[in-house]
Amino acid sequence: MLFLSIELQLNFYRIWRLTGWEADLITDLTAVLHIVGFFLSTILIYVIKRNWLQGRKVGYWSAILWLPYLIFFQFLFAYLFPITYPGDKPAPVQGLLIIVQLITFPFYLTFIYFFTSVIESVPKEDSQIN
Repeated sequence: MLFLSIELQLNFYRIWRLTGWEADLITDLTAVLHIVGFFLSTILIYVIKRNWLQGRKVGYWSAILWLPYLIFFQFLFAYLFPITYPGDKPAPVQGLLIIVQLITFPFYLTFIYFFTSVIESVPKEDSQIN
């Protein structure tokens, strides 16, 4: 999910050039995709942690292992779709936004795993009437 977010940001000018859409439309669509993707990925991570990683601490490893996967996908995408037109290069400010995302992403994953663990540890009430 972080890979898709980064690629949308880095390929703004390429999308603009290839689609012919207005820059405002692309900015709005990217913002909507980021917001929807954030909520869907949060729900997906929660469901995966709750259903497949119940009570296991192995889920916290994803707060570390996401980085090698991200690097692999970034290199693969750059190899398969290189920037051949100089006008498609991203603006320098995109690097700062991506750095913020890279710093906050492991905290986001850890928070979701912690939140899921707290919910799992809450005792459930019996629904039987005595």
